[in-house]
Amino acid sequence: MLKIQRSLGLLVYMTLTNKNYIVAGGSSGIGHQLASLLLDQGAQVWILSRHAPDDLIGRGAQHIMIDFGQAVPSDIPGLPDLVDGVAYCPGNINLKPFGRISQQDFANDYQLNVLGAVGLLQVTHKLLRKSESASVVLFSTVAAKLGMGFHASIAASKGAVEGLGKSLASEWAPQKIRVNIIAPSLTDTPLASALLSTDDKREASNKRHPIGRFGTADDIAQAALWLLGPHSTWVTGQVIGVDGGMGSLK
Repeated sequence: MLKIQRSLGLLVYMTLTNKNYIVAGGSSGIGHQLASLLLDQGAQVWILSRHAPDDLIGRGAQHIMIDFGQAVPSDIPGLPDLVDGVAYCPGNINLKPFGRISQQDFANDYQLNVLGAVGLLQVTHKLLRKSESASVVLFSTVAAKLGMGFHASIAASKGAVEGLGKSLASEWAPQKIRVNIIAPSLTDTPLASALLSTDDKREASNKRHPIGRFGTADDIAQAALWLLGPHSTWVTGQVIGVDGGMGSLK
C-alpha cells in the first residue's frame, strides 16, 4: 500500500518508499532538484558530490564526497547494499571556439562527463543487480544531436555518454536494469548562470526554443524522476530530448 503524507496542503503519494537511489552531482542544479523530488517520494537518497547539500542532508539524504573530475575509486564506502537507481548528473559548460579548446580541455570534459559515469556504474552495477526494478539515468545535451558552434568539447563527450548508455541498456537488459539518457537544452541552473545573466540573454534564449522558454531544473528532474520510478518500466535504451522542442522542431 502506498504511504501518503501531507505537503503544502496536498496529498503526496510516497511511491518510492524504501527505495535506494544514488544521485551523483546532487549538490546543485538538476541533480539537487532530482534528489529533492526523490526525498519527496519517500526514497532513501545518497548524494555523491564535492560539496555537501546541507538542506537535503537535513531532510535525511546521505552525502559521500567524490570529485568526478578525478578518477573514481574502485570502492566507495557508505553505499547501500542494494541500489534501485543511479542518476549521473555532473556536467560542465565549456563553450569556446574549437581552436581555443585545448586537448586537456577535451580530456577534462571526457573525464567528468564519461569516465566519471563509467567509474560510478562499474562500482554500482553489482548493487543495481540486486534490485527488482533498477534504473540508470545519464545526461547528454541537445548539442550532441544538433550542430552547434562552440560546443565541440561538450558535444563530443556527451555524444560518448549516449553511446555508453545505449550499449549498457542492451547489455544490462537481461539483468532487468534499464538505462536511459536525457538530452536537455539550456536550463536555468548555476552552471548556466553566465548564459542567462541579463534580461536580453534570457529573452534571446527563450526565443531559441520552439516552446518559447528555456528550461528549469525541475523540467529536467521531473523527467529523470519518471525514468527512475515505477511508471517507466518498459522504457530503456532511449535518448529523450527534454529541450523545449529545440532538438526536433523549427
